[in-house]
Amino acid sequence: MEVVIVPDAVAGGELIAEAIATLVRRKPDALLGVATGSTPLPIYEALAAKVRAGDVDASRARICQLDEYVGLPAGHPESYRSVVLREVVEPLGLAEESFMGPDGAAEDVQAACEAYDRALREAGGVDLQLLGIGTDGHIGFNEPCSSLASRTRIKTLTRQTREDNARFFDSLDEVPHHVITQGIGTILEARHLVLLATGEGKADAVVHAVEGPVAALVPASALQLHPHATVVVDEAAAAKLKLADYFRATYAAKPEWQGL
Repeated sequence: MEVVIVPDAVAGGELIAEAIATLVRRKPDALLGVATGSTPLPIYEALAAKVRAGDVDASRARICQLDEYVGLPAGHPESYRSVVLREVVEPLGLAEESFMGPDGAAEDVQAACEAYDRALREAGGVDLQLLGIGTDGHIGFNEPCSSLASRTRIKTLTRQTREDNARFFDSLDEVPHHVITQGIGTILEARHLVLLATGEGKADAVVHAVEGPVAALVPASALQLHPHATVVVDEAAAAKLKLADYFRATYAAKPEWQGL
């Protein structure tokens, strides 16, 4: 696991956007796994700016979803499909056909989960998966004590996660209780995992994920098992890392050819 400490969210977004641009220049039809929420927005804004400036041609890139609410009606503005189309697919100028995600409105949710896991494999696997981290250490919607070998499945959200997401709805009562999420085992199959965390509210989760033991209690700690995992944190989110100075020194001395 590589830990990169940046001054702020904008710097983190620019760093990760350039890593994605580098991947797409090398592999134009790369499959990019995207996350939702406020944290990754600086990434998408920086990447869209690169596309508009002609720095990268993302027209052949493919986008896949990390998770989806269960039970929201089709076209609901806060369904993650709608969010990804609005915040990623449209700004990058991609066709909707380039996007794939689980069907949260399916009558047979379990079959929809299995179908999505299969679709990711048949698409050749995810080249780069963006992740955020919850205040309790969850990734995707893999809440604490999720199996580290789990596959795409339905999960029940904790009250804390529903409260964290209530800002996107009119009230807590409107936040669904269930989601489809890529499992930790599914996530770990991506070739490159990139987690962005910003703000002091994520400092506890970051230190447990990065410097604590690998444990189902902190799902993000599973990134320690991945051969190419990058954790990008701003100064506030890095505040509790004991090895912060080491992480700064190793990144400063990193050969440029290695990239992110």
